[in-house]
This record gives sequence, C-alpha cells and structure tokens, in this order.
Amino acid sequence: MATCQITAQLIKHMRFYSQQKVPCQNTSLTISPPKTMVNITGDGNFTSKLSQALSTSSVGIVGIEFSSALNIFLSITESLGNALIFIALHKVSSIYPPTKLLFRCLAVTDLCVGLVVQPLSTIDYMSRIKKMNSTVIYHVQNYRRACGWMLCSVSISTSVAINVDRLLALLLGLRYRHVVTLRRVRVVIICLWIIGTSHGLIQIWRTNIGFIEVSVSIILNLATSIFCYTKIHLKLRHNQAKIQNNVSQGQAKGRGIPLNISRYRKSVSNILWVQLALVACYVPFGIVAVLHANGIENGVAWIATEILVYINSSLNPILYCWKIKAVRQAVKDTIRQLPCS
Repeated sequence: MATCQITAQLIKHMRFYSQQKVPCQNTSLTISPPKTMVNITGDGNFTSKLSQALSTSSVGIVGIEFSSALNIFLSITESLGNALIFIALHKVSSIYPPTKLLFRCLAVTDLCVGLVVQPLSTIDYMSRIKKMNSTVIYHVQNYRRACGWMLCSVSISTSVAINVDRLLALLLGLRYRHVVTLRRVRVVIICLWIIGTSHGLIQIWRTNIGFIEVSVSIILNLATSIFCYTKIHLKLRHNQAKIQNNVSQGQAKGRGIPLNISRYRKSVSNILWVQLALVACYVPFGIVAVLHANGIENGVAWIATEILVYINSSLNPILYCWKIKAVRQAVKDTIRQLPCS
C-alpha cells in the first residue's frame, strides 16, 4: 500500500510540473518580431531567455500593456493628423507643386504607418500576454515587419529627396522650374516606393541581408542629407558675402536678392526641423538594428525604439502646422469645413 501511495504522489507531481512548463514554451514563440526568424532557425535558447525576461515578470506585462495602449493612441493621432495634412496640402498654392508632392508623399507614408503598421504592432505586442494562434501571429509579424521597413525606407528617402530639392532650388536658380518638374518628381517617388517595397520583402525572405541593406541605405541617406545642408550653408554664405560686397560698392543690381534669400532661408529652416525630428526618432532604432545584425539582442530596446519611430509620424503634422504658415492656415480652413464643426 505504501508503495502504491508513493507512486500515485510521484505521478501527481509529474503532472503538476508538466502543466507548469507548457505556458513558458508557448510564450517563447511570440516574444518579438525580429526573433521569429531566429526561433525558426533553431536558436531557442536566446528566445526562451528573452521570453522569460518580458513575459514572466509583472513589469514586462505592464510594459507591454502600456506599449499597446500608446500604440493605439499614436495610431489614431497619426491617422487623423496626416489625413488632415494631406487634404490641407492640396489647398496650398504657395508651395511649388513638385515640392508639395514630396510633402504629400511623406504624409501618405505617415498615414499608412498609423493605419496599417501600428494596429499590427499592437496585435503582436498583445500576443505576448494573450494566448493567440501561433500561425496567425507569425503572419502578423511578417506583414508588420515588411510594411514597417517599407514605409520607413520611403519616409527617409522622401525626406532626403526634399533636401535635394531645396539644394537644386538654390544651385539652379531660374533653371530650377525647368529641371524639377512634376513629371520627374512623380518618377522619383515611384522609384522610392519600389526600393522601399524591396526592403520590406527582403526583411521577410532574408532577414540578415535585409538588415545590412537597410543599414547601408540609412548611411547613404544620412550622408546625402549632410552633404545637401553643408552645400546649402556654404552657398548661402557665399551669396550673403556677394550681396554685402555689392551693397558696399553701391550697386543696385541685387535689390531683389535679399528678399529671395530670406524666404529661402526660412523654407530650409522649416524643412530642417522635420529632418531633425526624423533623425532623433530613427537613429536609436538604427543603432538597435545594427546591434541585432551583430547578434546583440534586447527586446525592450526593440519596443522602445519602434514606438519612437511611430512618434515621428505623429510629430510631422505638428511641425508642418507650426513652421509652415500656409499649411497651418489650410488646416484651419479644412477643420472649419468639417460637418461636425
């Protein structure tokens, strides 16, 4: 009898411990989007450690819930704000049409982030604390990653295109409107979307190659922006010195130049604010992506930097209204025309 009782107790304890291990194994499958490919390739040790850090502690659960709530809030603000900016830019006539088209492209990418990427991110985050179908979550992670990288690539490239546009406006002078036409800008935007789509697809098929490709693209875009602003700064200083020299010699030929230079400085300053916000929001994510490509992982850093990238899409409409007077007035007129107002 004693032997039978001991055996029954051992079986009872074995069943208890086996039931306690199952949730941990399920949780480790959906801990983080970048880790999905790692887990498939067999690196279960790292995935289980990251799962234990984010999913088993109360702080991790609270952090995921907060991230999901913040994602929902940012999704709403980005969708409404960028839709409003897209409509308002259509009414602005003071901005040269090709330049305005680039701003509208940037607004579309931010709008898509709010409508597509962030809802998918929220589902992915909540899957870490809620039991969901693993196949569905796997596809959600892939779609989110592809759309996210595609839109981020188009957003960064469009911002660089705006910088190049401002540089050409300064260097070409009167020839600018003949060189930078609406048709050519449309071709450039189509090319940017094709390149961005390739970045997103490569992230699904070859994650490591995708990280390298995106890292190189970010470096090239950043170098191009630095070159454009450096060239603009040097050219403006040269023009300013030339104007002062003409004024000191009593020449009247440059009377119209100071006003043009002043307006140009203001437009460059407005765009610079958008660029600084983009760099501040994207650089941390780029650092984490480079670390990931080198095998250094941190789930909390991924979530924090992703949300920071999403915040950039909410900041852009605010910067447009704050720094560009014509856009601010068009937004006010659009709001007044809404049925609810």
